[in-house]
Amino acid sequence: MARPLFLVLIAAAALIPFAVLAETPDEALAREDRIAALEHQVQALTEELGRMRTDSAVPEEKPLEGERGYAPAASKVFGVARGLSIGGYGELNYVNPVADSTSPAQTDALRFITYLGYKFSERIQFNSEIEIEHARVESEDAPGEVALEFASLDFLWKPELNFRAGLLLTPMGFINEVHEPPYFYGVFRPLTERVILPATWRENGVGVFGKFGEQAEYRAYVVTGFDAAGFSAEGIRGGRQEGGESIAENLAFVGRLDLTPDLLPGLLVGGSFYAGKADQNQGLPDTHLWIAEGHVQYRRGPFQGRALFAYTDVSNTGALSTALGKAPDAAIANSMLGGYVELAYDVWPLLFGADNEHAVEPFVRFEYIDTQRDVAAAFLENRNLAYSVLSTGLSYYPHPNVVLKAEYRNQNARDGERPDEFALGVGFAY
Repeated sequence: MARPLFLVLIAAAALIPFAVLAETPDEALAREDRIAALEHQVQALTEELGRMRTDSAVPEEKPLEGERGYAPAASKVFGVARGLSIGGYGELNYVNPVADSTSPAQTDALRFITYLGYKFSERIQFNSEIEIEHARVESEDAPGEVALEFASLDFLWKPELNFRAGLLLTPMGFINEVHEPPYFYGVFRPLTERVILPATWRENGVGVFGKFGEQAEYRAYVVTGFDAAGFSAEGIRGGRQEGGESIAENLAFVGRLDLTPDLLPGLLVGGSFYAGKADQNQGLPDTHLWIAEGHVQYRRGPFQGRALFAYTDVSNTGALSTALGKAPDAAIANSMLGGYVELAYDVWPLLFGADNEHAVEPFVRFEYIDTQRDVAAAFLENRNLAYSVLSTGLSYYPHPNVVLKAEYRNQNARDGERPDEFALGVGFAY
């Protein structure tokens, strides 16, 4: 069978030149056109395959910009056509207490974050943040944490009204929603936004968000309330439930409004409010919690300025402190407050000329925090928990999403000592 087939192939090959010679001029031209079209298609497919390989290995870099209450790197899901998006950030630091402290210097792989998003359609999108803190999971002799920072589904209807559900970042202050290290000054987040608000703060809930033109943006959620059993003289931070088997006997409302008036480009003025019960029907005295904050930001050319003030009010704190067995000088305060003013200026253009890639930004920030502003009559105010912090430092950006930081924090308490600190840090977002 093989020999006859071989002879047939030889005969067919021998006839090809005669078939070509038998073509008319029009048939020959048509054949050449078909060959040219096929060559063009092969070339186009080859180029497209090359682009696909390049994009999968090194995706096209786009500027990171925050949207809809998410930080810049967390907003990548809004830029994909469909399917999966991946982003993240990280920060490492070196801290050396230099006065009023016996603590040793230390280094810390503080955070490594992965954002995972999925765009089901133009109207349904999922976003999440998974965090590793201190390079490990917590053990008996070492700190650490793996946690879900947020996980939310957005249902987009129209610019003015959209819906969100899941584990939500509470929309208060500058840092709680936008806490990626390239987008705040200093190695450490402002203490006001850690102690009074307290970032990073997330709770299970549902809500709405939207924009009215380019000048007004809002978010309003109903979320799981605090657990007052975790309140202390240092503040309400220990009462966060963070979405894990949260007691939901008491819910709370939180809302935010930001305005960017056309009259002064670069200006943002806003505020937020939180209200809810916190005793969670656990046999504790009735406890209501109110938090309010106002903020302003101005960005113009190389200059940036920020100011924020936050105030917390807790009801029935005398009975609550007694029920929780607080010492006379460790009471939960009726009211707490904090605020800061921060200024920064990019000196790179002055030193080296305009450059969109690089920046060198010295900054200064003054804060005042008091978590013992007013305590019940049966207790004593701890004035070591009323203190000011003067932070000065420098942020160098070799790339818009990579930052090297240095900071010195000088802390002064109304009573007693608080340590000063020198810190170096590196951060990135992608």
